[in-house]
Amino acid sequence: MTDNKKILKRNVKDSVFTSLFQDTKYIVELYKALHPEADYVTEDMIEIVTLKNILTDSLYNDLGFMMDKRLIVLVEAQSTWTVNIIIRGLMYLVQTYQDYIEKEELNIYSSKKLEIPKPELYVIYTGDKKVEEKEISLSEEYFGGDTTALDVRVKVITESREGDIINQYVMFTHILNDRVKEYGRTKKAIDETIKICKDRNILKEYLSNHESEVHDIMFSLYDDEQIQKAMMRDARKEGRMEGRMEGIDAMIANMRKAGISDEMIQNIKNMSQRPTS
Repeated sequence: MTDNKKILKRNVKDSVFTSLFQDTKYIVELYKALHPEADYVTEDMIEIVTLKNILTDSLYNDLGFMMDKRLIVLVEAQSTWTVNIIIRGLMYLVQTYQDYIEKEELNIYSSKKLEIPKPELYVIYTGDKKVEEKEISLSEEYFGGDTTALDVRVKVITESREGDIINQYVMFTHILNDRVKEYGRTKKAIDETIKICKDRNILKEYLSNHESEVHDIMFSLYDDEQIQKAMMRDARKEGRMEGRMEGIDAMIANMRKAGISDEMIQNIKNMSQRPTS
């Protein structure tokens, strides 16, 4: 398959997000965008605690970092809107705390109160749906605002100050979307996206230093959309034989094994549950 025929990954924006923020220099910029008052933060104060997908059924998130051992910040990039990010954020946070407690050899059964970092959860949304909420919470979205034993609050970011790293990432996704509409999911769309971003000083340093890596990230030898359709057909066939829900469960298990993101899986699940004619 030639470069011109390679297919752009459906989750390209999230992949670039993950790659971008493997560098603590850009994490510092991100933290300062989230906390403009924190101009004192340096790279040596940042520790990456992103959950890694070591096993196919293990939790993994887009970005997790600890600032000066005082603050745990989890950030997800999302191009399709779903409030289920709250549930995922809760699961990521619990696992991150568990990892921290094990690493620091803290005793949760001790009578002495543990000192743990304060959590912050964010979602950077770059999709087309208009989202008015600046914050979403577990109690409000799932329990009608009732007070329960647990609440989780996620700050929603759809825009940021011009020129900061969040704004640049959001602009990158918009430029990419426009190029894909014009050229399809092709090499030309990628080349044009990178050129325009460099010309406009959008993630210029990252794209210049990692251009070949960005191309690799953004290409896939398999068309994810065709994979999704094939899996949905298989799941529907299996569903007719073993029951619709069992078929959907099988589809989800296969997609996880194939490394498809949780966000994409939720989208496909929603599609598969629509009434068929």
